[in-house]
Amino acid sequence: MISKEQIKYIRSLHRKKFRDVNQQFIIEGPKMIAEAILYAPGSLIQVFGTEAIQEKLPEHVVFEEIDNKTLGQISTLKHPQKQVAICSYLPSKTTRSEFYIALDTIQDPGNLGTILRLASWFGVHDIIASKETVDCYNPKVVQASMGAIFNVNIEYLDLKEAFETTESPVYGAILEGENIYQKDIQRKGILVMGNEGNGISDDLLSYITDPITIPKFGKGESLNVAMATSIFLSEFSRPRL
Repeated sequence: MISKEQIKYIRSLHRKKFRDVNQQFIIEGPKMIAEAILYAPGSLIQVFGTEAIQEKLPEHVVFEEIDNKTLGQISTLKHPQKQVAICSYLPSKTTRSEFYIALDTIQDPGNLGTILRLASWFGVHDIIASKETVDCYNPKVVQASMGAIFNVNIEYLDLKEAFETTESPVYGAILEGENIYQKDIQRKGILVMGNEGNGISDDLLSYITDPITIPKFGKGESLNVAMATSIFLSEFSRPRL
């Protein structure tokens, strides 16, 4: 049986402070665990569940059966999804691809998780994020990513320093930018998405070489940052002749 100390430890991983100290985070549900087995099997440490998962676990991973009460104690979800797993923090890459995303102070966990999921869908392998952006190992981010946390590299750094050293185009999503549907773009450079309420920080605007926007055709006030990211990524993925 799982011990009280184990329960206490897993619950501590709900908080960033203890995740960072232990370099571990949790994932929940059979789909998330299946994604971890597929894309980052070495990150899996231990799985707890009311029933075993269908996929074969890596040899080093121990499965421990628990009851529904214990599952509720260690889960972050209102309706727990059968299994909870402990994973180690994922290794950061030392190089980035030709086209990647920069996130400036994204604060909503659901937005970051959705952007990770979009990046995975559109084949964007790398994201850089300001240090004020929500923690990618926040359980709500991890859950919203639907497993994309395991195949999209995210790095937290000083965006100013990153922009100062790049020679690539820096595309910034701002209201006064050029119509994305009319602009000649290429899938090379950095797509910068700003904070949900304030947009891109003033001190970063001078580094934007190509301001772009999504024109409004109707009466909506604004677009959610994750929605806007999906439209931009779709356009950057469109073949341009």
